[in-house]
Amino acid sequence: MPLPMYWNLVAGSIAGVSELLVMYPLDVAKTRLQLQTTTTGPDAYTSIGDVFRKIVRQEGPRALYRGILPPILVEAPKRAIKFSANDAYKRAFQEKFGIPSSTLLSIATGVSAGITEAFIVGPPELLKIKLQDKRNAGKYSGASDVVRQIVRAEGYLGLTRGLEATIWRHALWNGGYFGVIQSVRSALPEPETHQGALLKNFIAGTVGGIVGTTINTPTDVAKTRIQGAAFGETKYRSAWQSVALIAREEGPRALYKGYLPKVLRLGPGGGILLVVFDFLSGQIRKHLM
Repeated sequence: MPLPMYWNLVAGSIAGVSELLVMYPLDVAKTRLQLQTTTTGPDAYTSIGDVFRKIVRQEGPRALYRGILPPILVEAPKRAIKFSANDAYKRAFQEKFGIPSSTLLSIATGVSAGITEAFIVGPPELLKIKLQDKRNAGKYSGASDVVRQIVRAEGYLGLTRGLEATIWRHALWNGGYFGVIQSVRSALPEPETHQGALLKNFIAGTVGGIVGTTINTPTDVAKTRIQGAAFGETKYRSAWQSVALIAREEGPRALYKGYLPKVLRLGPGGGILLVVFDFLSGQIRKHLM
């Protein structure tokens, strides 16, 4: 039985914040690696471990959580939309087009939910990137100061910088994530215990997170470059223009900068997210509905 929107909000929020708090330093490492255009020089990062060492040594351990406030504030609507919109699109596609439950349906609903989700997370992602960027250390006093400076320099439309690339990123990730979850769940044997069900969900969510991350990393690199650009800079303008430019200037491998910390976060993170969400959903259905 689908959960009402408000219970999706509760379960999705707790699941999302749990994943975020555990995995956020990997997101900071991913952003730092995606923003750098060269791996030479004393300040360049060469690996995840090198990112962590240099951040802690040069900026202090708290910098590993720099920029976390905007993602936390948007986590509730983001996760509620991810799961409730996926359920809503699934029902709508089945009723309107008669599509049976299948991997194709899961991909279609995931892509649709991802597009919806992107409109919520676009501006907070911009604030997060600005705060995570080492070049901006000391430039902003916090998320609200980022907003003020963006609006002063570019107007309110400046808060939508990178939205198109964010839409591509979330559409591709959610399509891969929910599509693979359906396939993996079908392939795995039915669990006989509650612990087995949790393990099955963790495996499905982890594999889904890895596939979604592999598919969407080029557009994520493009989004990071667009949102990390200085005010008035127009080198990176759109998702696929940026993808082509990065591949031409830095080589195709540059489209997967930050892939390892990203997949380490969103692979197991996708498993954590699904396990916590399904567990809470089950408890809500059992005790509160």
